[in-house]
Amino acid sequence: MALRRLLRGQIAWPRLEAVVREVLERYDEPAGRVEFLDADNWLSTPMVVNDRYFVKAISEQHSLLHAILTTGRNVGAFTSGTEGFFEHFGTPLEMAEHELEATRRMAEVGLNVPEPREAFEVDGLGVLVLEYVPAFRSFEELDAREVRGLAPDLFDALDRMHAAELAHGDLRSENVLVSNGDLYFIDATSIRDGITEARAYDVACALGVLTPLLGPRETVSLATERLGVDALLEAREFLDFVTIRPDHDFDAAAVKGEIEKHAAD
Repeated sequence: MALRRLLRGQIAWPRLEAVVREVLERYDEPAGRVEFLDADNWLSTPMVVNDRYFVKAISEQHSLLHAILTTGRNVGAFTSGTEGFFEHFGTPLEMAEHELEATRRMAEVGLNVPEPREAFEVDGLGVLVLEYVPAFRSFEELDAREVRGLAPDLFDALDRMHAAELAHGDLRSENVLVSNGDLYFIDATSIRDGITEARAYDVACALGVLTPLLGPRETVSLATERLGVDALLEAREFLDFVTIRPDHDFDAAAVKGEIEKHAAD
């Protein structure tokens, strides 16, 4: 447990308090109510301030863990037959600035994202401030009917993102929020050269999100309708890599089989 706490980069309360005070001052809030989110997030300490601001505090330990995870992901990409395309930023502030910029770029191409506010530094911590999206659920909290209705929107959003030369890089259930029937994307990671491979990886991750909820046949059928079989053949090369991630649990062989059936038609 001590190692787990170290890896998660728990931040002492006085430093978090300094972050909250800075947010309140910057947004002219006379008082503050803070709710720490019970999220499985290893790369920041997320909180909600006054039900209006979604705030991430990123520590030195979070940055170190991000470097370790980035190395592991690049090794995984290499085993899929391509050079690694994940990128690490060296400081907590740079991590916050990158996510702010990625969120802004997704908003510019018409994707639903929490409104990006700013990134700054407090006591060595990188701080990211976004709009708080209330009453949200993740895909794994939806029933099959709801997932079936939203799956085309997920693939359409990926298609729009990729057409704009963007890639999410960390697509999983927790990073696609559903609020009032709309999809919101959060937690985009950093992708360097290799956008084609990163796009294929995004699609493989989307298949990994939907397959446990809809099954391989329906998931691949919906993806083929929206993205075309060529995109799925490219994603197929990353399915084994995606399935070994702890945040994805699906039958990669079954998904590959369904993709091959569509390719043969």
